[in-house]
Amino acid sequence: MGLILGALAALLVQAPARWLAGPLAEASSGHVQLADTRGHLWDGSGVLVLTGGPGSRDASQLPGRVHWQLGWSGMQPELRLRSDCCSLSPLWVRLQRHEGLWRLHGPSSAEPFLRLPADWLSGLGTPWNTLQLGGQLKLISQDFQLVRTDGSWQPRGALVAELQHLSSRVATVSPLGSYRLSLLAPAQGAAQLQLATLDGALLLQGQGRLGAPAGQRFQGDAQAAPGREAALDNLLNIIGRRQGARSVITL
Repeated sequence: MGLILGALAALLVQAPARWLAGPLAEASSGHVQLADTRGHLWDGSGVLVLTGGPGSRDASQLPGRVHWQLGWSGMQPELRLRSDCCSLSPLWVRLQRHEGLWRLHGPSSAEPFLRLPADWLSGLGTPWNTLQLGGQLKLISQDFQLVRTDGSWQPRGALVAELQHLSSRVATVSPLGSYRLSLLAPAQGAAQLQLATLDGALLLQGQGRLGAPAGQRFQGDAQAAPGREAALDNLLNIIGRRQGARSVITL
């Protein structure tokens, strides 16, 4: 029994980094893959790849490598992440038990914790591979966390994604503009999605809900700023279903 326990402990300590690839792919329905892994389960690195899901031929690698360390902060399990291309400082995520509930939370700041290239989204397949976006995607956490309740993980707080200086190969206007997508999750009730235009020739707006009794839904529209209709007509046809000058986006 001692030999068996010792062997299991050694196996766990020396577990290869590739053991994370399967759970990550399963949790993301195959859209996020971990490739070219190095090191161990507790201290390793790999390349993040976005794909269109099972059977898709689309794939896009995040430049550089992503490094992680699993450990403890006090009595709380902690995951530290660092990206060669996209993070200025290590990002930490902690699991804690609070008020009878399990919570996953990270740092909260008005500054972005990740700056991602927008062209990475092309790996998700249609319509991202057609749009071939350019620009930068910034992620900001405002006390955002995931809370385990009723057998599933529910968001709390706010997570903001800002697309800055967005461009597309199917539009002659560059840049198209800058936009903000906000996930607002109160302690009670469904989480809200809000899309707004910060500036630019392409005007986007919309709103939706996550976890509502009727399921997840997002409704929005896109249209060209005055004087830019002809230049953006092809792009509007791809984004959604046309209704006159508007392109309706329904997810």
